[in-house]
Amino acid sequence: MLGRKAQSSPLGLLLLICLCLLHLGALGQPHPTHRAPTEEAVSVQGVRGSSVELACGPGAAPLVALWSFTPPGSPVPQPVAVVNGATSKVEVGASVLGAVSLRNSSLVLAELREGARGRFLCQALRVAGGQLHAAYYFFSLLVLVPVAKPQVHLSAASPVEGASVVVTCALREGTEPVTFAWQHRAPQGPGENLEGATEQLLRLDPVSRTHLGWYLCSAQNAVNGQSSDSVFLDVIYGPDLPVITVEPLALTEGGFWASEREEVTLSCLAASNPPSDYVWLHKHTQVHTGPTFVIASAGRAHTGLYTCLARNSRLDVRTQAAVQLTVYYPPEGQPSCAILPTLGAVTLVCTWPGGLPAAQLQWEGPQGSGPTAPSNVTWSHPASLLPNGSVFTCTGQHPSLALPALCRTTLWEPLGSPTCWAVGTRGDQFVTLSCGWRGGQPPALLSWHDGQQQVLGGRSSSPAVLLLKAHEGLAGSEFTCWGAHPLRLPAPRCRVQLEAPQLAVAEPRVSVLEGGAAWLGCTLLWGTPPAQLFWLSPGQQQVEPGTAGLVLHPEGAQLHLAIPDVHPAHHTGIYQCVAQNAVGSSSRSVLLEVLSYPAPPNVTISRLVYARHRREVQLHWAISGPGNLTGFVVQRRASSPGPRAGAWETAAGDIEPESRGRRLGGLDPEVLYAFRVLALNHRTAGQPSEVKIPVDPPFSAYPAVLGAAGAGMVVATVASLLVFQFAARHPETFPRLAQLLVPTERIHQRGGTGEGRGAQAGTRTPASNTASAPAQESTEAPVNVTITVTASP
Repeated sequence: MLGRKAQSSPLGLLLLICLCLLHLGALGQPHPTHRAPTEEAVSVQGVRGSSVELACGPGAAPLVALWSFTPPGSPVPQPVAVVNGATSKVEVGASVLGAVSLRNSSLVLAELREGARGRFLCQALRVAGGQLHAAYYFFSLLVLVPVAKPQVHLSAASPVEGASVVVTCALREGTEPVTFAWQHRAPQGPGENLEGATEQLLRLDPVSRTHLGWYLCSAQNAVNGQSSDSVFLDVIYGPDLPVITVEPLALTEGGFWASEREEVTLSCLAASNPPSDYVWLHKHTQVHTGPTFVIASAGRAHTGLYTCLARNSRLDVRTQAAVQLTVYYPPEGQPSCAILPTLGAVTLVCTWPGGLPAAQLQWEGPQGSGPTAPSNVTWSHPASLLPNGSVFTCTGQHPSLALPALCRTTLWEPLGSPTCWAVGTRGDQFVTLSCGWRGGQPPALLSWHDGQQQVLGGRSSSPAVLLLKAHEGLAGSEFTCWGAHPLRLPAPRCRVQLEAPQLAVAEPRVSVLEGGAAWLGCTLLWGTPPAQLFWLSPGQQQVEPGTAGLVLHPEGAQLHLAIPDVHPAHHTGIYQCVAQNAVGSSSRSVLLEVLSYPAPPNVTISRLVYARHRREVQLHWAISGPGNLTGFVVQRRASSPGPRAGAWETAAGDIEPESRGRRLGGLDPEVLYAFRVLALNHRTAGQPSEVKIPVDPPFSAYPAVLGAAGAGMVVATVASLLVFQFAARHPETFPRLAQLLVPTERIHQRGGTGEGRGAQAGTRTPASNTASAPAQESTEAPVNVTITVTASP
């Protein structure tokens, strides 16, 4: 069968020849291959996926070339391809080697596969010297596989510090030998190569927090090199002992301090993974959660022990640390400087109490620096060595203040001399002696002495007050106040003498007309202590401010009593001005006489009649006799017989003295009134006039006659005018009257016009006459006039 196939085609003959060239091993029977001793297999390397070309001998292409492949571990070669120069054939099963093709007699393996690793044999038939010769070419092909991208595997992704961890660089494929390298990168730092770590396994035993970070491995062989993705190793550790920092930093023996109203930041840091949870305690009371506790404005209540608790939530482990914070605050206000008077010396005192810690005080003066002490410092100097105007400065320093606080005091002599005065207490039960000498530094010391120069009480600064029990025996007593100051020699003094008050009045007798203003004057001449002035009315009642009709006018040592509107019955009498102090009293009297104005003239009513239907009256009067006159008053009352007559009421007042009549309204027609008139001279009223009752006015026909006559004349005039107008318009009715009122030619015109109207039906009139026809034809309707005349008396 194989012979018939060979005869049927050239390719079959070629395969037959090639099969004959194969040794018996190709038929499954092993047989040693005979080749020259010098023939050795040529080693060839190829990379998977790339291309390799195997040449079948040097020189020209053989007549026939047969390629076979023997995989490792197999003694039987497998045909791959055959070529006779013009024709080639590739075995179908050769695809396991890659994309197999022939280029002349060379075998080309493209897209090389790992299955191509093994021995290739090229059997070639060549013609040499006219004879066929067989040649054998052996190739050993090594297929190299590139390393794949490695992967890092952790035996524990989150180990606890101190445990053992194995980091593996897993490689899926790659031709040996493969070398490995490791790189470690901390979370907050650059990557670094791990020297000496060249194995596929990286052992971390024991693992520590320094191992935390990203791990990357690299694999390298003869073909290529690949690096893995980074894998994070999360080492669980902590928390360590917290570290507390305070800003701004200010240290004390027991901790930290901060100024009052200053912002203070407490920070706590405890190394831990995962990061610690922080809780702040102040005096064992929770005040904040978080690593940083900010006190926006430190106060005194913020002083105390602050504890930071750190907790690892993964391990449930806690640690803590504490610091003492003290809030410093300066004393209130500023230092206070004072100079205390002492005999023959000057004592300087500077105080600034309070604060934490206490402020440090120091004196400085003209002669240099003085002593220093906390809160209170005293410095004494002999007075004779210090000139007037010496300045001393006290400097206060406190840790919480950026600048020192100062106070200054100046030693100076008070001006002038002491001043003495005396006053009485309320009710004049005591006498208070006061002595003042203001100014100076230190203040002057004052003391009271009696007439025998005995000291009364002790020394004191201004004012020096001495309280004495009031009694009349003190009148005439003299007291002296002595002043003492380190810079004033000899000592000045002042005196005060107690005296009962003395008075004087402006006029002992005052006469005023009724309604005028009275002025009673009273003056205090002397008196120590100052006396109290007051007036007594004729009824021995003290005149108080606000008393009706009486006005007090105090002016220094004077007290005047004014009576603006005097009245004989109310204000006539003796007034007393009284002065009283703690050692005595005195009084003066003033007689006030109130004189009346002379009586005005008598008044008589001359006319009193009704008007306007008894709702008004017309009143006229006359005066007789001597006397001044300032006005009139009209009075009325309801008139009724007997004692039941009503009270008099003013119907009109403030009537000018020149008036002699008045029209009075507002009367009730049903009531009968009586009237009288009084003359006034200021407030003095004269005798009232006789009482009269108004009467109705007398009847008079003269006005009625005049009214009727006037009305008749008006009616006659209007009627005549109407008749004349009718006659003028209708002359045919009253021909004679028309001749008197209308000219003759106008009457003829009226007649011609009438004839024209009668001929209008037979003949045509001229246009000029026709134009005036409408005016001639128009007639006016008669006018009716009604006149009503009303006459009233």
